[in-house]
Amino acid sequence: MLASLNRFIKSFSFLKAIVLAFAMISPVFFANYFLGDIHLGFSISLGVLFCSPTDVQGSLKHKFFGLLAALIISFSITLLLGSISFNLWVLLPVLSALVFLVSYISVFGFRASLISFSGLLAIVLSFAYEVEEMSLLMHSMLVAIGGLWYLLLTMSASLLLPKIQTDQLFVEVAEKTAEFLKVRGQLLVCTTKRDELYSKLFQLQSEINDSHESLREIILSKRLMSGFSNRTRRQQLFFSELIEILELAVSNPVNYEKFDEVFKDHSEKTEAFKNLIFEISNQLLHISKVIGGDGKVTHNEQIPGMLKKISLQIDYYRILVGLPKSRVGTLMLLNLKNYLEKQAQSVISIERIINNYKTNDKILGVKDADRFITPQDYDLKKLKENFSLKSPIFKHSLRLVIVVIIGFFIGSVFSMQNPYWILLTLVVIMRPSYGLTKERSKNRVLGTLIGAAIATVIFLVTQNAVIFGVIAVISLPLAFSLIQSNYRNGAIFITLHVVFVYALLEPNTLSVIKFRVLDTLIGAALAIAANYVLWPSWQFQNIHEYFMDAIKANKLFLKQIDSYYHKKGEVPTSYSLSRKEAFLNIGNLNAAYQRMNQDPKSKQKELATIYDIITINNTFLSSLTSLGVFIRNNKTAQVPKQFTVFVKYIVANLELANNLLEGKTAIEALEVSEIENAKAVYDNYFDNLSKQRDQEIEDGKEISIEMGEMLKETQLVSEQVKWLFNLSEKLINSIKHYKSNL
Repeated sequence: MLASLNRFIKSFSFLKAIVLAFAMISPVFFANYFLGDIHLGFSISLGVLFCSPTDVQGSLKHKFFGLLAALIISFSITLLLGSISFNLWVLLPVLSALVFLVSYISVFGFRASLISFSGLLAIVLSFAYEVEEMSLLMHSMLVAIGGLWYLLLTMSASLLLPKIQTDQLFVEVAEKTAEFLKVRGQLLVCTTKRDELYSKLFQLQSEINDSHESLREIILSKRLMSGFSNRTRRQQLFFSELIEILELAVSNPVNYEKFDEVFKDHSEKTEAFKNLIFEISNQLLHISKVIGGDGKVTHNEQIPGMLKKISLQIDYYRILVGLPKSRVGTLMLLNLKNYLEKQAQSVISIERIINNYKTNDKILGVKDADRFITPQDYDLKKLKENFSLKSPIFKHSLRLVIVVIIGFFIGSVFSMQNPYWILLTLVVIMRPSYGLTKERSKNRVLGTLIGAAIATVIFLVTQNAVIFGVIAVISLPLAFSLIQSNYRNGAIFITLHVVFVYALLEPNTLSVIKFRVLDTLIGAALAIAANYVLWPSWQFQNIHEYFMDAIKANKLFLKQIDSYYHKKGEVPTSYSLSRKEAFLNIGNLNAAYQRMNQDPKSKQKELATIYDIITINNTFLSSLTSLGVFIRNNKTAQVPKQFTVFVKYIVANLELANNLLEGKTAIEALEVSEIENAKAVYDNYFDNLSKQRDQEIEDGKEISIEMGEMLKETQLVSEQVKWLFNLSEKLINSIKHYKSNL
């Protein structure tokens, strides 16, 4: 408990919350005690609030321009709506247009969606302006000053405390990667409900990819701006090892059904491997705690012993079962052991990076670094491309306009105490997808009810204004620090803050609580109903776009592997970029599937087939990565013709799969005989090598390095390309089934 609290206080989220709370509270106190007008402080605090959503993890450059854009938009909206608020016939069309346009800029990506949210907050809270308190121009200028004040504070905090943001990201990535490894360990021994574990793997991989993108942007941006520092080198080395751990895990898929079949009478073998995976995962968790400031790195002494025990278990298995019957099982165990040895070595490398920095020639040159930062696409063509009911953002923008107008009329007609609270609930919880909106609505309502109940008890116990003020001040940073990680708990503290701020200004606190709950319930009900009825955006309607992106990325990665296998030498940047895109697009596909699971059961059309397609794409990437890792890390022979044949057929199948998804004319089918001949050549070559090696064993000869390398390369490469071809065939059949049943 104390450790969790200590970590929470040291986190970037808490630091950001403290900065935000200070930025909002300090103008109020200053204006009240030094200027004698608390409303001046409230206007500045609004400006702070409007800019705060865009303050997310990323490079300082993107953060600065995001905050500046939010400041300009919030100032302009406050001034515009304030000037027409008295004319309902002018206000309603302008309000509708503004809500649509501000929401629609989300098409430009994640940071744009945060700027959009800032603009929506400014639209809603423009109704909180009271003309008798000060002039509209003064209020709007103070909002802009609040934005500048927060911009100054948060940029200063980022410059003075650069470690906190990056370290928290490293902690999150290390923890999620450790969890990813642990789930793989569970899959090894679990014989039932593997689909649940696979689903968890999909979600974790998507989250890890997102965190990788944030870290990549921060670290490489620092390199481009200021070159290498000792800390930047450490960070990049650490980041490289974390990517290596994920890549190793993805590149070493296990055929769990075959594993069950081969080792059904030797469960102690799989248990030993599971224990080692868990120990590696625990060591990674230990490292994450060290990064978070909890102690020093201690080397795990158990891992080497567990590896030795596994080596003995493999020997026992080979002797007990006997050759040649034990060959398949022995190879499976040896491959898994080699994989875990590499993972253990990566963890040791991280320990060394944290303890003793050493230079590393694998670090990218500055000329390549910017290519790995995903650019922000602000091409105005995206506005035109998304201007149709096929676009989820377009539908969300229209939907939001309608419910805001409905909420506005409900608040006005029924004389709510603060009618804009309904609108505030709407813009905070409404999302393009029904599932996420429903989840946020549930947490918002639950958090509001709990917060209201706590506030009622406190109000009945005491009427002390000092206590009210203390609760309001303390609850604000807690709300902001929890809002991302636990929305329900964040909503509790937001409710407490709002209620006790109003309790200082409004004598009838119970009335404030009542209307706070009522407005939240109305807003949540409107949000859920609108997402279900008004141009609903069900995930099955556009998940084919994620299929296509994943297939295209896998195809490009395969072509890069093929090119490198032929050319050999240094790994080109294009190879690494294609690998990164493949991982990101598979992560996006997995995230889309998670969103689909949140939709109503009646809207989860062809869920089983969609799950099959997603599993095939994930398995395809695993096999590609395994092939790429082997070719990169081993001295390979001249590429046989049959490999080129397999690549040609696999690429053709992937193109056919995308054509089927797009509804285009199918490409001309390739001759089946050519791929059958390639399979036969590979099989015959490996059989001849195996027979040659069996004869050497009978003659008592030690295996030569050349023979070992030929056996290993032929077996692994041929098995991978045959598996990739089979997966591409399965993908086509699954897509045909998917398209025919929509």
